[in-house]
Amino acid sequence: MSWLRALKDTARSGVTVERTRLEPLVALRATAGLALSLFAGLALLGPGSAASCAFGAYMAAIATFQQSWRPRPVLALASGLTLAVSTFVGYLVGSSHTALFLALLAVWTFATGLLWAAGPTAGIIASSNVAIMLVTVTLPTSVAQAAGHAALIAAGGVVQALLVVLFPVRRWGAQRDALADALAAEADYARRLRHDHSALFDPQPLMKARAAATVTPRQARRRPAELHGARGLAERIRPVLASLADPAVGAPAEGPGRDRVRELLAAAASVLDAAARAIRHGEPVRLPAPELAVLKSPDTADLLSGAPLRAARRLAALLDDVLETAEPRSGRTADPGESMLRPTLPGLVPLVLRSVRAELHHGSPVLRHALRVTAVVCAGYVIGHALPLGHAYWAPMASVMVMRPDFSQTYSRAVARFAGTLVGVALATAVVQLVQPGTYLSGFLAVAAAGLMYVLMRTGYAVVQAFVSAYVVFLLGMGGVRWDQSVPDRVALTLVGGLLAMAAYALYPAWETPRLRGRLADWIAADGRYAAAVLGQYADPAGARRADVREALLAARDARIAWQEALDRAAGEPVRHRGLSHAAADHAGDAVGALARAAMLLEAHLPDRAHDPVPGAAELARALRTATEEGAKAVWERRVPQWDEVRALLAAWDAPGPGVLRGAADQLLHALDEVSEALRP
Repeated sequence: MSWLRALKDTARSGVTVERTRLEPLVALRATAGLALSLFAGLALLGPGSAASCAFGAYMAAIATFQQSWRPRPVLALASGLTLAVSTFVGYLVGSSHTALFLALLAVWTFATGLLWAAGPTAGIIASSNVAIMLVTVTLPTSVAQAAGHAALIAAGGVVQALLVVLFPVRRWGAQRDALADALAAEADYARRLRHDHSALFDPQPLMKARAAATVTPRQARRRPAELHGARGLAERIRPVLASLADPAVGAPAEGPGRDRVRELLAAAASVLDAAARAIRHGEPVRLPAPELAVLKSPDTADLLSGAPLRAARRLAALLDDVLETAEPRSGRTADPGESMLRPTLPGLVPLVLRSVRAELHHGSPVLRHALRVTAVVCAGYVIGHALPLGHAYWAPMASVMVMRPDFSQTYSRAVARFAGTLVGVALATAVVQLVQPGTYLSGFLAVAAAGLMYVLMRTGYAVVQAFVSAYVVFLLGMGGVRWDQSVPDRVALTLVGGLLAMAAYALYPAWETPRLRGRLADWIAADGRYAAAVLGQYADPAGARRADVREALLAARDARIAWQEALDRAAGEPVRHRGLSHAAADHAGDAVGALARAAMLLEAHLPDRAHDPVPGAAELARALRTATEEGAKAVWERRVPQWDEVRALLAAWDAPGPGVLRGAADQLLHALDEVSEALRP
């Protein structure tokens, strides 16, 4: 993609307004916390202190909107307290010497950039802290005042946390949505399998549901019963659906047996959709009787036999369990000790440090982002002070808020921030000129602008930035700063900050396109380990660990998501493909997905522990693991991978009949051949 087209695409995406589901009650609660903090500070301590308290409440509320599974009060407290510490330390250093503050700013920003290794929520909160710190360190005039302002910022975070506790909106709503989305994705998969037996399934909803099901010890004791168990059932249903639909291992391709399979898949989709609705809204399951009649029909045994019949019966049993689990207050609670637990905030520290340490190498995009954002923020701070404008902190603040570890987000946010700033300051200036608001009316207008921002937060960064700009104009007006003293400076310095961010990525990029081969190689190796783990169950049914299959499956999913995210980022980058074109990447991705699907078909029919070992399965598992590891290495080295050993073993393999094992093994080899074909020059 050329630079001109890349700039057009990122600019267009930056100013795009998305239609999304709004959360008015959550926004109202956040606005109430901001108003309470601001007007209490204004009435008791004056405009400067009110601004500090408002900043703390404002950022704490934004933290509660982040996509994190931690309790919302924890996010609000973490945002408010870390911002308070940043502000106090910044004033202690910056009040004595500008150069010393610049050094602190560099260290603080570099650490902020590295925190993206811990995930986007940590990165966003840390970046926001640096941005607001640049503003709040200018408010106090003594150490005592700095401590007071820090305390007020923390108080704003505490207010938002208390409101979340006192006025919860849709308890467990995010977890309900994640689980319901996973079940709805399974339902959609079942419908697609009716017409395309080789349809691929995106495991991301299941991965999101797994993340949502990982809870704190306190959450584990309070989690509703219907949120426990259904995700595990959905995981087990997916391979059963695929094996039932595939004629290579399931029912015949045509005839009455195929018609019954289509009926079973349609009934399964209806059951899963009904369970998803019940879990999402906390309501009883409502399911039409015909679907259950199809699943329980006694003549299924006349139409299906062998593996397809076993799959149909297993599907009916699993769907019964889903319906029972999805019923509110079903009583199917779990021992909190059996739950997947996430670490507490103190326990998270060593994990974050480990993640950061893993990114301290030359090729890391996170390290490059940390270096890039540090250089830009420091340069923006120096340029802002050198220009004959007020409010010099706006340039570095704009930079740190728009910069992300990838090209597309950085450029689209830079365009969106400038466009939103123009619109926001124009509207706010017009209101100020017409109304001439005093202190309290300015505070009210600031709260109103922030409230609209909270409501529309999911609709796009340009919309959000328009209301943020209006919020800042009104907040400064509350302290007596005239619009003509702030608006032109803000627009000019926002442009400077955005241009610095864009130039920095062009000069010191972290392109994803050259790393696509590595991502693909990792996915091939992970899928090979998953398939080998499944075959290992056939080789030694009595001694094999079922947990090995689960661990390998999760690793394969992580590799797939990493590949897909890299592919999405690379699609908007203005660089050459360097040996892996978009067409080749799509073809190879489909082939590796088919490899995982074939392994899933094998997993759907794992033998029980009393079953005899399948001759040759151990050798095939070993050969598959070795071949995929060597194939991954070949992909790294820009060679076409070869699968001769796997092909030779399958040709000589005397598998028991043309059933599940033989059919899925043939699909494994076909998928591997498709990978090679996709990568052939």
